[in-house]
Amino acid sequence: MSILRFNALKEVLNRKPITIEENKRRSELFGKNVFNEQAMRQYMTKEAYQSVMDAVEFGAKIDRKTADQIAVSMKDWALSKGATHYTHWFQPLTGATAEKHDAFFETVEGGGAMEKFDGGQLVQQEPDASSFPNGGIRNTFEARGYTAWDPTSPAFIYGTTLCIPTVFVAYTGEALDNKAPLLRALQAVDTAATAVCKYFDKNVSKVNATLGWEQEYFLIDTALAAARPDIMMTGRALLGHSPAKGQQLDDHYFGSIPTRVLSFMRDLENECMLLGVPVKTRHNEVAPNQFELAPIFEEANLAVDHNSLLMDVMEKVSQRHNFKVLFHEKPFAGINGSGKHNNWSLSTNTGVNLLSPGKTPMKNLQFLTFFVNTIKAVHDYEELIRASIASASNDHRLGANEAPPAIISVFIGSQLSSVLDELENVTKGKLSPEEKTDLKLNIVGKIPEILLDNTDRNRTSPFAFTGNKFELRAVGSWANCAGPMTVLNTIIARQLNEFKEEVDKLIDTKKLKKDEAIFNVLREYIKASKSIRFEGDGYGEAWEKEAKKRGLSNNKTTPEALKAKVSKKAISLFEEMGVMNKVEVEARHEIELEEYSKKIQIESRVLGDIARNHIIPIAIQYQNTLIENVRGLKEIFGNNFERYANEQIDLIQKISNHIAEINSKVEDMVEERKKTNKLEGQKNADAYCNKVKPYFDEIRYHCDKLELMVDDNLWPLTKYRELLFTR
Repeated sequence: MSILRFNALKEVLNRKPITIEENKRRSELFGKNVFNEQAMRQYMTKEAYQSVMDAVEFGAKIDRKTADQIAVSMKDWALSKGATHYTHWFQPLTGATAEKHDAFFETVEGGGAMEKFDGGQLVQQEPDASSFPNGGIRNTFEARGYTAWDPTSPAFIYGTTLCIPTVFVAYTGEALDNKAPLLRALQAVDTAATAVCKYFDKNVSKVNATLGWEQEYFLIDTALAAARPDIMMTGRALLGHSPAKGQQLDDHYFGSIPTRVLSFMRDLENECMLLGVPVKTRHNEVAPNQFELAPIFEEANLAVDHNSLLMDVMEKVSQRHNFKVLFHEKPFAGINGSGKHNNWSLSTNTGVNLLSPGKTPMKNLQFLTFFVNTIKAVHDYEELIRASIASASNDHRLGANEAPPAIISVFIGSQLSSVLDELENVTKGKLSPEEKTDLKLNIVGKIPEILLDNTDRNRTSPFAFTGNKFELRAVGSWANCAGPMTVLNTIIARQLNEFKEEVDKLIDTKKLKKDEAIFNVLREYIKASKSIRFEGDGYGEAWEKEAKKRGLSNNKTTPEALKAKVSKKAISLFEEMGVMNKVEVEARHEIELEEYSKKIQIESRVLGDIARNHIIPIAIQYQNTLIENVRGLKEIFGNNFERYANEQIDLIQKISNHIAEINSKVEDMVEERKKTNKLEGQKNADAYCNKVKPYFDEIRYHCDKLELMVDDNLWPLTKYRELLFTR
């Protein structure tokens, strides 16, 4: 009997939900542990507060004297909340967050002590950067890196630690994190979008990119997960036969939330409220034991920080409830995986969502401008968008008939497609009074009415318009939102710059009126980007063939997709927009290739270990039981025993065949891995993808067949039916 597995199952049966006290309204808890505007007004001088707000709004620098004042105020607030330590909280290129805690405590002369925190400690620190991924930006023996305070994302307290969101840069100045390029991209889109907004409203002085992410995840009981080395080491089940009942009945989706899970959700939401993460929606997802959490929209940089923070908090809270949270995009074969839909838009400091039409033709023309420019940007850089969501884990999900395919396309609905088709036929050059009236009344003017009854959503579309925002659905649940958001905002910024140049040129050289110039440019963009628009089923082979005809890329694997990140086109884009230089772009490409290879390598080693040290020995043990049974039947029935032992003999033979296949495939995989390890960079990643990884499914097939044959009491790994239906 598999003691570990059955002890785990016994432990799960005795689990009781943890009682969560909710004595206050969410609105009262919200932001209690955040050094937000309310806290700053209470603890700061008027001058210090204004300095921070100027930094947030206009990117103004904070001088050292003011930084000291801010630091003292922040320290006093943190101490009042019970904090004992502070940390620069940052997002290195590991995909996780990082922190090094320092105590406020310091000794003073005379044997005394005090709490100290000054502007220097607030603004900049020097953590050891030697063990963080750098992609060749610095030598191995060079350890120096700097974290620098990001005032646009407020400090917060988690536990007894004051966490200060920061960027992380090398001694030479290159970004070693996800936040720094994102901030540059947001600055670029702010500048470009504000300039375009001036055509419609001179009062607009700032445009923020907004983000609303939807975090999907699985919850597995900790005891059951502990009996699965593959889940503990890789975040997914490398083996396991599909259960008789999975998600076929669609009975989990939006169903009643299991009691233990609801207790976890309430606990998590309380933590989120204190940390200022505006979570609003919770529900069961399609797959058993799969759930989703979504917040209210926020400014993109803050939203990215909040999602990274949420994933940290979810790990900690889940432990209290004896759950292991799985963020892997495809933790279980045969059932739906998890995504992190990124809902993106642009909003002005005057309170206008630029992807939402208004009550006047001018507001609707503004909407069309940003709408069409977004489609054009995605069309021009679809390969780069695909690269931004590429990872070893997301490769399992993209195109698996449950998520968007690897081909990037834009869905806008049939009604808006009709609008663009009509605009495509706008007369070139000056418009007659009749044409202007027709445009404003019958095309542009009707957009709000169209969107009230918009076409049904297309779940197969990687980039879909959903009424007042675009939804990048292809982002994986394990991903940091900063990557795709950096790319998206950068390409939008460049596209808007190009748009403004073309409109101004028509106004200056062709003497067209502003509206006429805008319509002329939009017409050309609609024509040029038509191939990216697709309204149909993204899962079928027909779309793959059609996409190829249209010239769209279909990069199905991460090593293939990542090439777009270091293309001349991509490097030129990032350098032109001031988001990343060539060194930073190439470093990230190297890091992501290496991360891909390492993940496949780890999975390969874990799979080989489980197959040889868990599955084969148990299969042999059960086979020996069958052999003893056959011997006993022979003793009883003599030469006529085969009549009574036919099934057992057949089973013995099948087990032997599966054992032989497993052993052979594992040996071949190990040899292939040894060859691959001698390669570097792109060749290494390609080999892991095309030479090593294919063995996974072959080994799994034979292991899963054995799971159905071997005595349930002997099987060592918790089965899908046990993992996925915890209540």
